[in-house]
Amino acid sequence: MNRNSSITDIRQSLLSASKADGYAGYDPFDGLNSKLFSLFPFLKKSIFGLAWIQLFKRSPLNLRGFLGVPKKRNPKGIGLFILGMLEEYKQTKNKQLLDECITLADWLVSQQCNTQTWQHTCWGYHFDWKARAFFVPKGKPNVITTIYVAQALFALSKALGELEKDKAKFYRGTAFDAAHFIVKTLYTEDEGRTFFAYIPGEKAFVHNASLWAAAWVAVVAEQTDNREYKEIALKVARQSVSEQNSDGSWVYGARHHHQFIDGFHTGYNLEALTLIKQSLNTSEFDKAIEVGFKYYKDNFFESDGTAKYYNDNRYPLDPHSVSQAIITLLKLSDSKADYELAEKVALWSIDKLYMADKKQFVYQITKTGTNKINYMRWTQAWMYYALSYYLNNSAMNNETN
Repeated sequence: MNRNSSITDIRQSLLSASKADGYAGYDPFDGLNSKLFSLFPFLKKSIFGLAWIQLFKRSPLNLRGFLGVPKKRNPKGIGLFILGMLEEYKQTKNKQLLDECITLADWLVSQQCNTQTWQHTCWGYHFDWKARAFFVPKGKPNVITTIYVAQALFALSKALGELEKDKAKFYRGTAFDAAHFIVKTLYTEDEGRTFFAYIPGEKAFVHNASLWAAAWVAVVAEQTDNREYKEIALKVARQSVSEQNSDGSWVYGARHHHQFIDGFHTGYNLEALTLIKQSLNTSEFDKAIEVGFKYYKDNFFESDGTAKYYNDNRYPLDPHSVSQAIITLLKLSDSKADYELAEKVALWSIDKLYMADKKQFVYQITKTGTNKINYMRWTQAWMYYALSYYLNNSAMNNETN
């Protein structure tokens, strides 16, 4: 069995197992869905709520069943599964994959945040979420979920094309409407910065959230010939580029507790900047992408294919770091070596992080042990998308060689 056949088998097992669960599962941050908080809802916004989430996230024992946290679908996870299926469809032309994507896309449309409140299409998480900087109630949109859902719907509209014109037009319109939400609700000018906020009403500046929002606005600007949106996207992107370190790195964000440099958020930044470059046909950010990509490759990988979590620490070993590494390396690839590194990362993840008996990837390996909890959105959805993207690109490379 060759390497790609092994990866293909694992990808299919991963999808089959996830589909058997209805793409529903647990999430590292879903602890506040516990039935305990129906009795004591005021605790959610307190330091207790933050500690509770961290307990659930860090514990290798899954406390959710005992404490009444149900398995649920996560809109971002569903968006990732759609993106992965569309990559597989490009490779296999299996019409059943398109049908499954339509079913999931229709579910996503039904899960929009309240349009009377937000005026335009947007999505959030299916759980209350307490971070150090803010509290986000269930049903409140966030930019990252919105963007991955919008990307999935737009990609599906392109795949449907002439096959189902009406549905393609509907998904495209729904995806593009998310850019109006981003511009009208998340655009922020604060403390000398211009950026897109992570969630409405909060002013924490986070590079990956702002850049991904700018990227989606850029896509819609190009597709609809919207000059105003083009200028807004460029203005916001320039903010993060201006704060890129001289070595090519970015810290996560502006707050004092955001001064870390990690792999998958760096990958987000580079992927988003590349999408802006391609959508707006600009070379303005070429240098930032070039030095950022070099920093990324020099600091987040080990010789055996390990995708490190932080620039200065390999731990925790996390499929999220792996999946974004594969996608970033292939989307920004400028050499055969980048493709070979992506392959090495994929094979390393299968060797070290995949549990064949359970047909799933572990959540994390730390210095002290392994957390094997099945996190659908964080782990399985990401790995399915990344392996599908890798296999489709591998097939295209073989055709051109």
